[in-house]
Amino acid sequence: MTRTRLLAALVMAPVAIAAILLLPTPWMVAVAAVLFLAGLWEWFDLAEIDDTLARTVLLVANLAVMVAIVWASRSATTYSMVLFQLACVVGVVWWLLALAWLGRYEFASDHDTHARVFKLAAGALSVIPAWSALAWIHASQPNGHRWLLTALAIVWAADSGAYFAGRKLGGKLFGSRKLAPRISPNKTLEGLMGGVVAGIAVGIGFALIAGATPNQLPAVALVALVAVLFSVIGDLFESLLKRHAGVKDSGNLIPGHGGILDRIDGVLAALPVFAVGKAFFGF
Repeated sequence: MTRTRLLAALVMAPVAIAAILLLPTPWMVAVAAVLFLAGLWEWFDLAEIDDTLARTVLLVANLAVMVAIVWASRSATTYSMVLFQLACVVGVVWWLLALAWLGRYEFASDHDTHARVFKLAAGALSVIPAWSALAWIHASQPNGHRWLLTALAIVWAADSGAYFAGRKLGGKLFGSRKLAPRISPNKTLEGLMGGVVAGIAVGIGFALIAGATPNQLPAVALVALVAVLFSVIGDLFESLLKRHAGVKDSGNLIPGHGGILDRIDGVLAALPVFAVGKAFFGF
């Protein structure tokens, strides 16, 4: 599994990096919309929306919100990022609420209409702010494309660091204590530590490439730390949905990784907080 996971990552990473660095922002935003909406389609499966027509209507509704944000942000010569920024703030608030949801495992765990409503709302509040954050970061000047790569590299590094630290050190530093045993029994505190260290280290390194000054690195490290912790919330929240639905992965599209949502769950939570943190500290 580790070899398959690594080979898939070696194929996906260069494509993602090339798109981030080479595509102009409108095209990057369009590609991201396709990817995020594909993840949302898998989210509908976890929310137990089985009817194809209903899922299609819901997907189109979320796409319409994205299109409306872009349309309303246009001016005669440029784009205003206010709506994108507002969506990011909404996303940060939502993931804090999601953290509270994680502490209440049974909430919306049944299979009636009300549970689906909550999970569908959670899907929209996860995908649209993350997409807005991606657009805001990539469009920022200077070096917005490099800052977007930095944000994503933090999540990728944290995910890999947690995976390998958990495999090598799991149970050795904190005994049998788990991060969230009822939601994701395989996640360890050692893995969390490994993810935090890797995410911060990679964030600082990529920030220097993106143009951060030495004086800005403490702020970058702080934002990277918070982004890693939010990515863990995103990962755990998807695990919660999978537990409720009784499935192991959101899909099987990516060998060794599961579905698209399995790959972007942490990104969905980390991007809004990184965008807000970047704006707040001005790096």
